[in-house]
Amino acid sequence: MGLTHVTVIIKATQDSEKQYETEFLIDTGATDSMAPGKDLLEKDIKPIGKTVYELANGDIVEYPFGLAVIEFMGEITAGRIIFGPDGIEPILGVTALESVGILVDSANQTLERLPAIPLKQIIIKRSKYANHRLNFPLPKMESLKK
Repeated sequence: MGLTHVTVIIKATQDSEKQYETEFLIDTGATDSMAPGKDLLEKDIKPIGKTVYELANGDIVEYPFGLAVIEFMGEITAGRIIFGPDGIEPILGVTALESVGILVDSANQTLERLPAIPLKQIIIKRSKYANHRLNFPLPKMESLKK
């Protein structure tokens, strides 16, 4: 996919008056979103932890992250935002995209809105909760089959 940017608003909470608004690069190789840490701090978004990430060039680095409200394309979600180095180009990761039902069509170089976000009923097997029904998606459970 070519370089695609989208205007994103990041806020500490839905009711926050301060907000960070700029163009973010959509990065299908990134799970989490990232913005310059200095800019996030100025908007009262606080780090709550640190995680180790692998960069596109293979380097392993540790970055602080916070939780924030993320708005883009008329949608709103909340999620992890990485406190990146000063001057870094902000990136919007796939977790934010998929959480509002937006997929990247790399063949056509477009963003596509799903008609509905998948929320399927499943049955858990091989656990103390066997035969209990859940109404939220879980990762594929192939590794549990033995």
